Amino acid sequence: MTARPISETVASLMPRAKAELAELVAFRSVADPAQFPKSECEAAAAWVADALRAEDFQDVALLDTPDGTQSVYGYLPGPAGAPTVLLYAHYDVQPPLDESAWISPPFELTERDGRWFGRGAADCKGGFIMHLLALRALRANGGVPVSVKVIAEGSEEQGTGGLERYAEAHPELLAADTVVIGDTGNFRVGVPTVTATLRGMAMLRVQLDTLQGNLHSGQFGGAAPDALAAMIQLLASLRAEDGTTTIDGLATDAEWDGLQYPEDEFRQDAKVLDGVELIGSGSVSDRVWARPAVTVIGIDCPPVVGSTPSLQASARAQVSLRVPPGQDAAEAAKLLTAHLESHTPWGARISVEQVGQGQAFRADTTSPAYAAMAEAMRAAYPGEEMQTAGMGGSIPLCNTLAALYPQAEILLIGLSEPEAQIHAVNESVSPRELEQLSVAEALFLRNYAESKKA
Repeated sequence: MTARPISETVASLMPRAKAELAELVAFRSVADPAQFPKSECEAAAAWVADALRAEDFQDVALLDTPDGTQSVYGYLPGPAGAPTVLLYAHYDVQPPLDESAWISPPFELTERDGRWFGRGAADCKGGFIMHLLALRALRANGGVPVSVKVIAEGSEEQGTGGLERYAEAHPELLAADTVVIGDTGNFRVGVPTVTATLRGMAMLRVQLDTLQGNLHSGQFGGAAPDALAAMIQLLASLRAEDGTTTIDGLATDAEWDGLQYPEDEFRQDAKVLDGVELIGSGSVSDRVWARPAVTVIGIDCPPVVGSTPSLQASARAQVSLRVPPGQDAAEAAKLLTAHLESHTPWGARISVEQVGQGQAFRADTTSPAYAAMAEAMRAAYPGEEMQTAGMGGSIPLCNTLAALYPQAEILLIGLSEPEAQIHAVNESVSPRELEQLSVAEALFLRNYAESKKA
């Protein structure tokens, strides 16, 4: 089998893909109504549904999930007796952070330096476009040889679990022989990669209260307990001096035995400033793929501009804990909560609310679907062999699907290679990666259908 007809078709479709990605990126679909209107997510969901209908998908539906968001579903029947493949992406995005730090507007797809910039371009609106490209290429070259289900999630970035709970209540809906999760990425541009493991996640919101109200720092400072100072001390207890995560009772010594991430490449990918040390111990692969990592992702406190000389009566923080395979996210959340409560200084009143959770995931890379993907990637990336890596991020749906459909094979690919800077300002996607991965996915669907006939 040659990749040439498929690759030529995908190449011819790239201008249309760019125009469609620009339309999809334009929706400010952050699934948090406190930041952006819910109508932005609803409009993005409607766009995705219309795109599926235009490709002759049946049973297209906007699914109202328990967290108040919408996931989009569609079904494309294949030949009689063909296997069913579920293709996943999500249309919700991370907030743009400081929009003034973007070189071009975050919700306006902009081409620059050979890449397309915009929030969601790689994570994961580009993943949905990748699925469309693969299916269109197959339809133009003999037809889609499998039955296809598509699910586009509306709240993946918030970790609120709406689609997981909907799938558990409707277990027949997403049943498939294999699942392609289009939400990870190559180890780097041009290196075809499947993701073997994902860290799970626990998200906690912590509040400390020490005073009935704010006080003048000159009149009361030095004796009155400042809630912000208490919060700083509490959060500092979550890391050792070298930056290693230190949560009472949580193991932090696992080792990664697969593809290694050279430290100099990691420093470059992470854009670590000269002279600044990496944190933690062990190899980089150990730290980002095999061990837990705590991050303070937000603190409510007065901004520098407009601040007054006051002691703070209350302080609030959001803490994210990434949990590697082999550790239970629910148990890790309990350990983190207990650690916070036991390390709270000065008898401050503490309340801890869990606002998100997802289990870690480990794929079976020895399955026939992985062999079919390896062959497809070899054709789509001439001269390159498929690599297997971990990813430090979380996709909670993976474990839900694995539990619901234990016989299904689950593969993880996507556009979020290091240069994409997902979750950061100036997120971008490599159009060459979009093109080659679309070719790989199309060839995989062919290979997989053939393997099921054997």
